[in-house]
Amino acid sequence: MTGFDGGFHGSVDARRPRRRSVSVGVTLVLFVTLAIGRAQTPRGEWRHYGGDLASTKYSPLDQINASNLKDLTIAWRWPSPDNEVVKANPQARPGGYEDTPLMVNGVLYTATSLGTFAAIDPETGKTIWQYDPQTWKVGRPGNLGYTHRGVAYWTDGKVERIVSGTHDAYLISLDAKTGKPDPAFGLNGRVDAMVDVPRGERMRTYAINSAPVIVRNVIIHGSNIPDGPPNKEAPPGDVHGFDVRTGKLLWTFHAIPRPGDFGFETWENESSAYSGGTNVWSLMSADEELGYVYLPFGTPTNDYYGGHRLGNNLFAESLVCLDARTGRRVWHFQGVHHGLWDYDFPAAPILIDLTVDGRRIKSLAQPSKQGFLYVLDRTNGQPVWPIEERPVPQSTVPGERTAPTQPFPTKPPAFDRQGFTEDDVIDFTPEIKQRALEIARRYQLGPLFTPPSEKGTIVLPGHGGGANYGGASFDPETGRLYVPSVTIPIGVKTIAGDPARGNLSYRHAPALGLPSIDGLLLVKPPYARITAYDLNKGEIVWQVPLGDGPRNHPLLKGLNVGPLGSDGKGHPLLTKSLLFVSLSRPVARAGETPERLGDRPLSKVAPEPPRFRAFDKGTGALVWEYEMPKQPAATPMTYLHRGRQFIVVAIGSGDDAELIAFATNRPGAD
Repeated sequence: MTGFDGGFHGSVDARRPRRRSVSVGVTLVLFVTLAIGRAQTPRGEWRHYGGDLASTKYSPLDQINASNLKDLTIAWRWPSPDNEVVKANPQARPGGYEDTPLMVNGVLYTATSLGTFAAIDPETGKTIWQYDPQTWKVGRPGNLGYTHRGVAYWTDGKVERIVSGTHDAYLISLDAKTGKPDPAFGLNGRVDAMVDVPRGERMRTYAINSAPVIVRNVIIHGSNIPDGPPNKEAPPGDVHGFDVRTGKLLWTFHAIPRPGDFGFETWENESSAYSGGTNVWSLMSADEELGYVYLPFGTPTNDYYGGHRLGNNLFAESLVCLDARTGRRVWHFQGVHHGLWDYDFPAAPILIDLTVDGRRIKSLAQPSKQGFLYVLDRTNGQPVWPIEERPVPQSTVPGERTAPTQPFPTKPPAFDRQGFTEDDVIDFTPEIKQRALEIARRYQLGPLFTPPSEKGTIVLPGHGGGANYGGASFDPETGRLYVPSVTIPIGVKTIAGDPARGNLSYRHAPALGLPSIDGLLLVKPPYARITAYDLNKGEIVWQVPLGDGPRNHPLLKGLNVGPLGSDGKGHPLLTKSLLFVSLSRPVARAGETPERLGDRPLSKVAPEPPRFRAFDKGTGALVWEYEMPKQPAATPMTYLHRGRQFIVVAIGSGDDAELIAFATNRPGAD
């Protein structure tokens, strides 16, 4: 493939001529089947970060339902061991507790933000064992600091293992019963995951902070690489496969192709030799039956200027399907050509089975930061509905050359607002609207994929979403998919590089925030929402705000504005009867002001308290909410233990992180 062409390429048609659109070419009458075509999770357990390998975040449990939500109480609380570490070592202060625990064979497993691994009694919340590799003593990870998103579980029926990555880029394998390192795995239970990573510097520029996946006895992991380096040189996010028993390296997939690799020519002027990023920082999905793993890749360096990496830039911002045993690329789909908006694929794709015009299709649905839901055949990457290459605005920044077209799904509709024009400014009152227009007119405005500019461009969605690592949930019984999203614009201004700080010709200005109206965002609400899709038809069923937002702002006094949605990321859990959503709101950091918070807007009024909510799956009606003691930061999970259903979510950060478990007082049959 050369130049800018369509997003999809499978291994069987890599030499097909360029196409402006791709389609299945059949009548699209869809029926979702109950079989998901994946290794099934035993009822009542939560064996993978997303509930199952398909990342559906769905459980058929129904003991907790709309009739007894009023009886839901806190069953137990488990304080993170990070808390005591931070009190004694303030320099090790972590970010939000972002893990979704697993529940397997009557035991909960979690990874804390600092990277301690623990097993917990699911009924009492008491610690069974914990293992601290003490990577927090090595130094602070680059990019997101101390955050961690979980572990993977594996068994061959005889032994059980908990496998995860560490901040200093090792894979570890622990005995699930004792927490002791597996002596047969690598050296004393760990292997070096920084295998032949050019320009990688352990922990500082290359780390692991998301759960791996294990399929066909192969561990596949992603990486955490800083987003905004001062130089064009950076480590690439190569993906490795390791034998789950021995830790032996089985294969490496080059995220940025090397000479002779497919896609090498999409990096012009030999830019693949020094460019970096293009990593899988989020979660992955897998199909055990097919033996495939699905990798959502991120943006290459630099996020907002690509003059040093002209071309399509595979496999950046692509969904890549690999054969898990060999690492061979089966197919890929690129959602953004030559990315300039930090539109990483932020979440694991959800694997679903569809029946189209009487023909069964193994499919997947990929949520995106840009607000599109891409629905593809997971065996070959072909779109279920046509995806068209459409012309987009072009860059005027010196040295930049944007892709002339970008892929636009024809169905389903986008789940969040895209692009920013004067019609999008807030208009609660004529005075507020006028102030918003005065600010907006300082910037370049335009549709989705309007590039960064020297004037400054308002980008919507911003780099915080659309969707984020919470992803979406899917109900196999109804064929409905639920995705929370954030409507937060940012301002991206391109400025000349500073030779004293690096070798980038151009970079984005340090502040990605937009001036506000006394803390009110420029864009019309809601600022967060939940969208429900009927994937039988590829249509939106309902869409509701997520959170109240700043309704008590002085400028809105006396106005009946209704729920405005919060400036936070939603994380969904779906059960047989309800949709639960935790909402992680950003916290202002030292030196930040309401005018310069990027995707972290700060109102002049007190923010709404952290709440855990439940919605009616059919209508989107809010049926329950609970004021949490601390801010949630992770996707909830649920399990059944001794006839009682529990719901667990990680909350807090710094020295007050914990797991909190909800249950009803009166267990019942499920």
